[in-house]
Amino acid sequence: MTVIERNHQAGGVVRAYGVLTLFIALKAVGNLSLAWGMKHFPVAMSASPLPYLRAMLNPFVALGVAALVLALLTRMALLSLADLSFVLPVTAVGYIIATFLGKTFLHENVTPARWTGTVLIVAGAALVGSGAHKTELEIE
Repeated sequence: MTVIERNHQAGGVVRAYGVLTLFIALKAVGNLSLAWGMKHFPVAMSASPLPYLRAMLNPFVALGVAALVLALLTRMALLSLADLSFVLPVTAVGYIIATFLGKTFLHENVTPARWTGTVLIVAGAALVGSGAHKTELEIE
């Protein structure tokens, strides 16, 4: 492999991890914003679509929806660069971020049992993602 090929491959890996970081950030911001907006929405949700349409006019809910749509598009890009069996385990770190954001900004009661469960999910995903057959990131 020439120096140019190695640099090209390294650039693809950097790009994939950049997309991965963007996905995790968008997902965290989207979920936090959506939860914040819904917790401050005065009407209880029902089977009728009208309260949901009204809720989407809340700036926090709208921001959350937009961030989650962008997260979906980013996940699609990420899946074009890496295997699903790699992407899902490495994005599990988002569960810890979401739990931390819920506790910090939404003042949720996160019990030790909930923290333990969250850490176990991430540890299990890390174990799956650290197998001998790691993904080979697609390089254009």
